[in-house]
Amino acid sequence: MTDNHNNRINPRRPFKDTASGVKRIVLTTAPRPNEQPHAKPIRSREKNNAEQANILVISHSDRGMLDDHARQTVAAAAILANEDTSTDVTVVALILGDLRENIASCGADQVIVMPEFSFEKFQPDLELANITAVIERLKPTKILMPDNFIGDGDLGRRLIASQHTKTAATHVTEIHVHHAASPHAAGRKIAFTELPDIVLLAADTVDMDLPFVGSAIQSTVQNENTGLQHGSTGSSQKSTSPYQNLGLKTIATEHVALEEADLIVSAGNGVNNVATFERLALALDAAIGASRVAVDDGKFTRDKQIGASGKTVTASTYIAIGISGAVQHLQGIKDCRHVIAINRDNSAPIIKRADLSVIGDAEAIMQALINAIAEAKSPALQSSALQSPAPQSPAQQEAA
Repeated sequence: MTDNHNNRINPRRPFKDTASGVKRIVLTTAPRPNEQPHAKPIRSREKNNAEQANILVISHSDRGMLDDHARQTVAAAAILANEDTSTDVTVVALILGDLRENIASCGADQVIVMPEFSFEKFQPDLELANITAVIERLKPTKILMPDNFIGDGDLGRRLIASQHTKTAATHVTEIHVHHAASPHAAGRKIAFTELPDIVLLAADTVDMDLPFVGSAIQSTVQNENTGLQHGSTGSSQKSTSPYQNLGLKTIATEHVALEEADLIVSAGNGVNNVATFERLALALDAAIGASRVAVDDGKFTRDKQIGASGKTVTASTYIAIGISGAVQHLQGIKDCRHVIAINRDNSAPIIKRADLSVIGDAEAIMQALINAIAEAKSPALQSSALQSPAPQSPAQQEAA
């Protein structure tokens, strides 16, 4: 007698209706090879006899891109603009720093880029003067900023202090066209208010996956307020700002916790030569992670384990070398922005998760990457990198 209990089809699986009205269960949600992705419509802003208005979103970029918090803030502005049925609202995104991506998917209609204002430079007076100039020109009805720790939170509070006639709310965890809410009393209570003029939005408040896109017409604006100087070495005039920019203090990668690392190189069972792997991590200046199998084999310590039973990471770039991609490991990297997989097996689960996959021998690819990095660096660093031999494994030492 055969037990077919495990072979039953779940009736609640996704289905689609055929032309005859019959429901067919969808076996997979992955797009077919010849199937084109559904294009989202551009948000309609044409309303009969509607007034013109702007919602301004201000945020710093990080290496030419917006993080999820900033994207959520733009999406929040787009949702507010879409819910306003009586006014033709334009979502204007003011980006401080370089921008090398299209943020139309977030709902931005116009994008103003000020590339000289990187979050790595502390110049709040100059940034505030230029932001104020944009505000005076656009006269936005609402101003939204991400309440973060890379400059937007500080800059937003300075903006609130300078705009004496405007209402404001910080660390907003709920936003609607008619109200906003923020926690108080150590998070035990929620305070509600009418939607203020300036909103500093908390992270993960808004879903940035919108049913529409914006037109994202981009323009680059150089320093609008010429009365203030940067105080750079190339300028003959001294800065009028009372602050002195000392830059960012960098620390060794090995001292950075995996949960805070921006670039992680992670090893799995497919990495046989740990010494080569460590040389690659050193060349990339990346934090080191590992799968549970590699940790159980004794190749790495338990604090390097990434996955459901280890650590959950949020790196901008996660390089998985020789990792098959079990469900538990994929759970630990679900919040990573870009995943690069190096693996022999092109059908491994990690390949489906990866944004870029390199199929081949892990040792050969790691050696090639080390050489390519050495060639890209200065001659002094290049010579030192090439002259340092890779440590031999015990097996190699015995063979020698």
